[in-house]
Amino acid sequence: MFRKKDIFFKTLEEMADVIYETVDRFAQAVNGDLPDVTAFAKEMKDYEHKGDKCTHIILTELNKTFITPIEREDIMELIKKLDDVLDGIEACASRFEMYQITKSDPFIRKFGDCLRRSAQEIKSAIYLLTQKKLLAIQPHCVTINELENEGDDLMRQGIKHLFQNVKDPIELIKHKEIYERLEQTTDSCEDVANTLQSIIMRNS
Repeated sequence: MFRKKDIFFKTLEEMADVIYETVDRFAQAVNGDLPDVTAFAKEMKDYEHKGDKCTHIILTELNKTFITPIEREDIMELIKKLDDVLDGIEACASRFEMYQITKSDPFIRKFGDCLRRSAQEIKSAIYLLTQKKLLAIQPHCVTINELENEGDDLMRQGIKHLFQNVKDPIELIKHKEIYERLEQTTDSCEDVANTLQSIIMRNS
Protein backbone atom coordinates (compact mmCIF):
# COMPACT_ATOMS: atom_id res chain seq x y z
CA MET A 1 0.00 0.00 0.00
CA PHE A 2 2.81 2.41 0.88
CA ARG A 3 6.18 3.03 -0.69
CA LYS A 4 9.30 3.56 1.36
CA LYS A 5 9.21 6.78 3.41
CA ASP A 6 9.66 9.66 0.98
CA ILE A 7 9.74 13.44 0.91
CA PHE A 8 6.05 13.66 1.85
CA PHE A 9 6.31 11.56 4.99
CA LYS A 10 9.66 13.11 5.90
CA THR A 11 8.19 16.61 5.64
CA LEU A 12 5.06 15.66 7.58
CA GLU A 13 7.34 14.46 10.39
CA GLU A 14 9.23 17.75 10.27
CA MET A 15 5.92 19.64 10.45
CA ALA A 16 4.84 17.57 13.47
CA ASP A 17 8.17 18.34 15.15
CA VAL A 18 7.73 22.07 14.50
CA ILE A 19 4.22 21.99 15.94
CA TYR A 20 5.37 20.30 19.13
CA GLU A 21 8.37 22.65 19.52
CA THR A 22 6.11 25.67 18.97
CA VAL A 23 3.38 24.61 21.38
CA ASP A 24 5.88 23.44 24.00
CA ARG A 25 7.61 26.84 23.87
CA PHE A 26 4.22 28.61 24.01
CA ALA A 27 3.18 26.57 27.06
CA GLN A 28 6.50 27.31 28.79
CA ALA A 29 6.14 31.02 28.11
CA VAL A 30 2.57 31.37 29.37
CA ASN A 31 3.35 29.29 32.45
CA GLY A 32 4.80 32.47 33.93
CA ASP A 33 4.44 36.16 33.21
CA LEU A 34 5.34 37.64 29.81
CA PRO A 35 7.39 40.79 30.38
CA ASP A 36 8.45 41.00 26.69
CA VAL A 37 5.37 40.17 24.64
CA THR A 38 6.95 41.61 21.48
CA ALA A 39 9.81 39.08 21.63
CA PHE A 40 7.29 36.33 22.43
CA ALA A 41 5.14 37.18 19.40
CA LYS A 42 8.22 37.29 17.14
CA GLU A 43 9.41 33.91 18.41
CA MET A 44 6.03 32.34 17.62
CA LYS A 45 6.06 33.99 14.18
CA ASP A 46 9.47 32.46 13.48
CA TYR A 47 8.10 29.02 14.33
CA GLU A 48 5.15 29.63 12.02
CA HIS A 49 7.57 30.44 9.19
CA LYS A 50 9.24 27.04 9.73
CA GLY A 51 5.84 25.42 9.26
CA ASP A 52 5.20 27.48 6.13
CA LYS A 53 8.42 26.07 4.64
CA CYS A 54 7.18 22.52 5.25
CA THR A 55 3.87 23.37 3.61
CA HIS A 56 5.69 24.86 0.61
CA ILE A 57 7.81 21.71 0.21
CA ILE A 58 4.71 19.50 0.26
CA LEU A 59 2.84 21.61 -2.30
CA THR A 60 5.88 21.84 -4.58
CA GLU A 61 6.42 18.08 -4.49
CA LEU A 62 2.74 17.39 -5.13
CA ASN A 63 2.96 19.45 -8.31
CA LYS A 64 5.79 17.34 -9.72
CA THR A 65 5.10 13.86 -8.29
CA PHE A 66 2.78 11.41 -10.02
CA ILE A 67 2.72 8.66 -7.37
CA THR A 68 2.25 9.69 -3.73
CA PRO A 69 2.36 7.44 -0.63
CA ILE A 70 -1.28 8.26 0.17
CA GLU A 71 -3.91 10.14 -1.84
CA ARG A 72 -2.65 13.59 -2.78
CA GLU A 73 -5.91 15.11 -1.53
CA ASP A 74 -5.25 13.55 1.88
CA ILE A 75 -1.71 14.94 1.94
CA MET A 76 -2.96 18.42 1.03
CA GLU A 77 -5.72 18.31 3.64
CA LEU A 78 -3.38 17.05 6.34
CA ILE A 79 -0.67 19.66 5.76
CA LYS A 80 -3.35 22.38 5.69
CA LYS A 81 -4.81 21.27 9.03
CA LEU A 82 -1.33 21.02 10.57
CA ASP A 83 -0.58 24.53 9.32
CA ASP A 84 -3.82 25.77 10.90
CA VAL A 85 -2.52 24.67 14.33
CA LEU A 86 0.63 26.77 13.90
CA ASP A 87 -1.39 29.71 12.59
CA GLY A 88 -3.62 29.47 15.67
CA ILE A 89 -0.68 29.55 18.08
CA GLU A 90 0.87 32.51 16.24
CA ALA A 91 -2.47 34.36 16.28
CA CYS A 92 -2.75 33.84 20.05
CA ALA A 93 0.78 35.14 20.62
CA SER A 94 0.11 38.17 18.43
CA ARG A 95 -2.90 39.05 20.63
CA PHE A 96 -0.66 39.09 23.71
CA GLU A 97 1.44 41.72 21.95
CA MET A 98 -1.46 43.71 20.46
CA TYR A 99 -3.26 43.94 23.79
CA GLN A 100 -0.06 44.14 25.88
CA ILE A 101 -1.12 41.23 28.07
CA THR A 102 1.99 40.66 30.16
CA LYS A 103 0.37 38.65 32.96
CA SER A 104 -0.69 35.06 32.50
CA ASP A 105 -3.58 33.53 34.45
CA PRO A 106 -4.66 30.01 35.48
CA PHE A 107 -6.89 29.56 32.41
CA ILE A 108 -4.18 30.56 29.94
CA ARG A 109 -1.72 28.24 31.68
CA LYS A 110 -4.19 25.34 31.52
CA PHE A 111 -4.79 26.05 27.83
CA GLY A 112 -1.03 25.94 27.28
CA ASP A 113 -0.85 22.52 28.92
CA CYS A 114 -3.88 21.26 26.99
CA LEU A 115 -2.36 22.37 23.68
CA ARG A 116 1.03 20.87 24.52
CA ARG A 117 -0.59 17.49 25.19
CA SER A 118 -2.55 17.81 21.94
CA ALA A 119 0.65 18.60 20.03
CA GLN A 120 2.34 15.52 21.52
CA GLU A 121 -0.56 13.35 20.38
CA ILE A 122 -0.39 14.88 16.89
CA LYS A 123 3.33 14.20 16.69
CA SER A 124 2.89 10.59 17.80
CA ALA A 125 0.07 10.08 15.27
CA ILE A 126 2.04 11.55 12.36
CA TYR A 127 5.05 9.36 13.13
CA LEU A 128 2.75 6.31 13.19
CA LEU A 129 1.37 7.38 9.81
CA THR A 130 4.85 7.53 8.30
CA GLN A 131 5.65 4.10 9.81
CA LYS A 132 2.48 2.76 8.13
CA LYS A 133 0.95 1.81 11.50
CA LEU A 134 -2.48 3.14 10.68
CA LEU A 135 -4.65 1.40 13.27
CA ALA A 136 -2.30 2.51 16.06
CA ILE A 137 -3.15 6.13 15.21
CA GLN A 138 -6.75 5.81 16.39
CA PRO A 139 -6.13 6.09 20.19
CA HIS A 140 -4.19 9.32 19.62
CA CYS A 141 -7.13 10.75 17.66
CA VAL A 142 -9.48 9.85 20.51
CA THR A 143 -7.21 11.62 23.01
CA ILE A 144 -7.02 14.73 20.81
CA ASN A 145 -10.84 14.80 20.69
CA GLU A 146 -10.94 14.55 24.50
CA LEU A 147 -8.46 17.42 24.79
CA GLU A 148 -10.63 19.54 22.48
CA ASN A 149 -13.52 18.96 24.89
CA GLU A 150 -11.20 20.05 27.70
CA GLY A 151 -10.52 23.24 25.72
CA ASP A 152 -14.26 23.88 25.41
CA ASP A 153 -14.65 23.55 29.16
CA LEU A 154 -11.69 25.84 29.84
CA MET A 155 -13.14 28.55 27.60
CA ARG A 156 -16.55 28.39 29.28
CA GLN A 157 -15.04 28.43 32.77
CA GLY A 158 -12.66 31.25 31.84
CA ILE A 159 -15.35 33.48 30.35
CA LYS A 160 -17.64 32.82 33.32
CA HIS A 161 -14.79 33.83 35.64
CA LEU A 162 -14.19 37.02 33.64
CA PHE A 163 -17.80 38.17 33.87
CA GLN A 164 -17.95 37.39 37.57
CA ASN A 165 -14.65 38.96 38.58
CA VAL A 166 -13.28 41.46 36.05
CA LYS A 167 -14.71 44.96 36.38
CA ASP A 168 -12.72 46.65 33.61
CA PRO A 169 -14.66 45.97 30.36
CA ILE A 170 -11.54 46.46 28.20
CA GLU A 171 -9.59 43.85 30.15
CA LEU A 172 -12.57 41.52 29.99
CA ILE A 173 -12.76 41.85 26.18
CA LYS A 174 -9.00 41.27 25.79
CA HIS A 175 -8.94 38.10 27.87
CA LYS A 176 -12.18 36.80 26.38
CA GLU A 177 -10.65 36.95 22.91
CA ILE A 178 -7.47 35.24 24.09
CA TYR A 179 -9.52 32.36 25.57
CA GLU A 180 -11.56 32.08 22.37
CA ARG A 181 -8.41 32.04 20.21
CA LEU A 182 -6.87 29.35 22.38
CA GLU A 183 -10.04 27.26 22.18
CA GLN A 184 -10.09 27.65 18.38
CA THR A 185 -6.56 26.25 18.32
CA THR A 186 -7.73 23.14 20.19
CA ASP A 187 -10.40 22.89 17.46
CA SER A 188 -7.61 22.97 14.86
CA CYS A 189 -5.89 20.08 16.65
CA GLU A 190 -9.16 18.14 16.49
CA ASP A 191 -9.35 18.88 12.75
CA VAL A 192 -5.96 17.17 12.37
CA ALA A 193 -7.32 14.13 14.22
CA ASN A 194 -10.43 14.03 12.03
CA THR A 195 -8.29 14.18 8.88
CA LEU A 196 -6.11 11.34 10.17
CA GLN A 197 -9.20 9.25 10.88
CA SER A 198 -10.37 9.77 7.29
CA ILE A 199 -6.97 8.60 6.04
CA ILE A 200 -7.18 5.51 8.27
CA MET A 201 -10.60 4.63 6.87
CA ARG A 202 -9.48 4.99 3.25
CA ASN A 203 -6.26 3.02 3.64
CA SER A 204 -7.06 0.25 6.13
